[in-house]
Amino acid sequence: MQRTISIPQHWAYPRFTLEQRTEQGTILGLYYYPSGTELAEQFDDGWRYALMPNKNSDEISYLKEDQIKPLTPEELFSEITAEIDFYQQQITILQQQLAVLTGGFTNA
Repeated sequence: MQRTISIPQHWAYPRFTLEQRTEQGTILGLYYYPSGTELAEQFDDGWRYALMPNKNSDEISYLKEDQIKPLTPEELFSEITAEIDFYQQQITILQQQLAVLTGGFTNA
């Protein structure tokens, strides 16, 4: 099932999406400071994003929209291709382990 997020009409639409990869990391969450609120007066109104710079880290960055730079199509392609290659290697290793395991059962 596709997730749906409703944004009030009087809010600006966010520039980035959940799980989008950026130079600063992957977007895990977003929140909005509406103008006229105490938080907006203190930190400026607009969208804020929670990003995980590295999937192997528990570090989270909180950035304003203008602090985030999207990856170029080439960078995104390279990043995704590298991740696919990594997981294909992992699948190959698991298939080899499974073959040894199932081979052991047939010889018993």
